[in-house]
Amino acid sequence: MAVAELPIVLDRKDRSPLAAQLAGRLRQAILDGALRPEDNLPSSRRLAAELGVSRGVVVRAFEQLSGEGYLEGHGAAGTRVAVRADLRGRASHTVPTPRSEPSHPMIDLTPGHPSDQPFRNREWRAAWRRAVSAPENTVLPPALGTEGLRGAVAGHLASSRGVVANPDDVIVTAGTSDALQLIVTALRHRSTRPRVLVEDPGYPTARRVLSAAGAAVETLPVGADGMRAEQLASLPRPPDAVLVTPSHQYPLGGHMPIRERLALLAWAAEHGVLVLEDDYDSEFRHRRMPLPAIASLPSDAEVVLVGTFSKSLSPWLRCGYLVVRADSGRLLKDTRRALDTPVGGTLQTALAHYLEGGGLARHIARARREYAHRRALLLERLGAREDVEITALDGGLHAVLRLGSRINADKLAAASLDHGVRVATLASYYAHRPPANGLVIGYGAPTDLELARALDILTGLIDQP
Repeated sequence: MAVAELPIVLDRKDRSPLAAQLAGRLRQAILDGALRPEDNLPSSRRLAAELGVSRGVVVRAFEQLSGEGYLEGHGAAGTRVAVRADLRGRASHTVPTPRSEPSHPMIDLTPGHPSDQPFRNREWRAAWRRAVSAPENTVLPPALGTEGLRGAVAGHLASSRGVVANPDDVIVTAGTSDALQLIVTALRHRSTRPRVLVEDPGYPTARRVLSAAGAAVETLPVGADGMRAEQLASLPRPPDAVLVTPSHQYPLGGHMPIRERLALLAWAAEHGVLVLEDDYDSEFRHRRMPLPAIASLPSDAEVVLVGTFSKSLSPWLRCGYLVVRADSGRLLKDTRRALDTPVGGTLQTALAHYLEGGGLARHIARARREYAHRRALLLERLGAREDVEITALDGGLHAVLRLGSRINADKLAAASLDHGVRVATLASYYAHRPPANGLVIGYGAPTDLELARALDILTGLIDQP
């Protein structure tokens, strides 16, 4: 592929940062057709020399446009224009007529899908190659996880979540669903059908997995900030375990205040309740620093931290971890040894290299900037509307659109699917209480261009009489 010639001039008198100016010039060249999908951009060093700026300016501009979906990096092969012809045109607020075969690919805005950037990241590929090239092993990986990954997870949690844990406290899992099955299996050594209390609304998959594993699932109505101490104190009989999402309540998006966290721990310690802390979306905070994990707070209560790489990297990996201690830790370890490990050794080794080399930390920093663009786009397109309230934007990869009484969420979701946009209804997260009228919009996976197009379709449908 030929390297594109870029007649770009930056204005030193302009107050805008040079990286923002460069990103704007490149973006416009792509939209105008001057840069096409088959074009390679000059290397960051070459372009920096031509423009008389630091390489960091060019790198930041390339990262911005990669996050927006205009560019994609190909390692040693360079950086290329990535905009497809069907998304190159400017946004239109007219609603297209549904067709049996949509003219545009389906845009999936259901929550839970992160960006695919790590799999195109040089550090991830290097970690994977290093793991694959390691000497062949003819035995099963250790049941609790490889020593390298358990140590890397402990180090990652210490720096990112303030959780002081030894590698021996970590159990490697095949994601959150596997972790919940393991926990219920362990609890069944104490009770034939352990009772697990969950939030309502909450994660439907967790309810399904807990029930399938043999638990009696009970729900507690919660608001955006999760369970309250007075609710727990008023329960007629304490459960065996309680599952909470204190860092980013799913799906409402709030966070449990520190006062409530301490009260939860005091109640759990008094009644012998196992606290299952699902550290969902803790890496991605957009407005404030994350509160400390419940597992990091001093308490006599037993807390199991449930973590996963599904949001920080990808659910395709099917890999996560538990941080366990005390009696529940011994029981969970014995149970895992009896069941053996569900995660391949090569994947564990690659993840350990990626974490230890700082690849995950750097990816999360890049992803925060990428997701911030899409969050801003949601606010720009929908924030001023009186018939839509946007919530759950403090962190994570999704937003909740609370709809006015004129708009039916189920009908809007069905109509948007007909027009090539898949969304989730807020009602699908409720178990027993009357559901709220709204949509849950995931903005982690789509590019900025895809998200803009999908929001145009949604707003067009909302505006229809």
